[in-house]
Amino acid sequence: MWLQSLELDEAGPWAISEAERAWSAELPLPVQRRYRASRHQLRSRLAELLQLNPEAVPLHSPPGQAPSLAEGLGCVSLSHSRDQLLLAWSPWPIGVDLEWQQRRIQAELLARRFFPPQEWFELQRLAPPQRAPQVLESWVRKEAAIKWQRSSLATDLRHWQWCAEHQRLEHLLEGWQPRSVCERRNGWLCAVVGQAAEQAIWD
Repeated sequence: MWLQSLELDEAGPWAISEAERAWSAELPLPVQRRYRASRHQLRSRLAELLQLNPEAVPLHSPPGQAPSLAEGLGCVSLSHSRDQLLLAWSPWPIGVDLEWQQRRIQAELLARRFFPPQEWFELQRLAPPQRAPQVLESWVRKEAAIKWQRSSLATDLRHWQWCAEHQRLEHLLEGWQPRSVCERRNGWLCAVVGQAAEQAIWD
């Protein structure tokens, strides 16, 4: 697991593939910079792990799609927020999500609209100042779970339920209960979902 700044020297050099250069050229300028920086940093970290040159890492990571490695090399996930980037590698499927801990959100509106009824009911039992932090933690765990699942927020957010009392994340249709961790690091919420998530090594 790596939590690091997303800011890089725009002049490069960029450790990205030719395909990534071509894909990024089609993106709006602010998105292009973020895409190049995140793929450069992901490739650089994986290169250390796999003992390869960054450009030679067999990473497939088109914009808007979950990144993947060649078969047998494990699984990766990434998330970015503001100027921070969260990267993860695991031998098993993994998903991560990152959010600023003090982000202002319309907690009740989000929970009422997107959370399962039972979770919304439990949130209503909390004092108002406790609701926003609980909603934000639930949200990042669910986003990480959806990346682990390789699905989308639109189709699966409503089916994931986080029970803070029992520390259980569950997909209500499929019955999945993947391991999940939500750590607070330097003001950031870092959610990790997948096998052995609680044993993640942070660098």
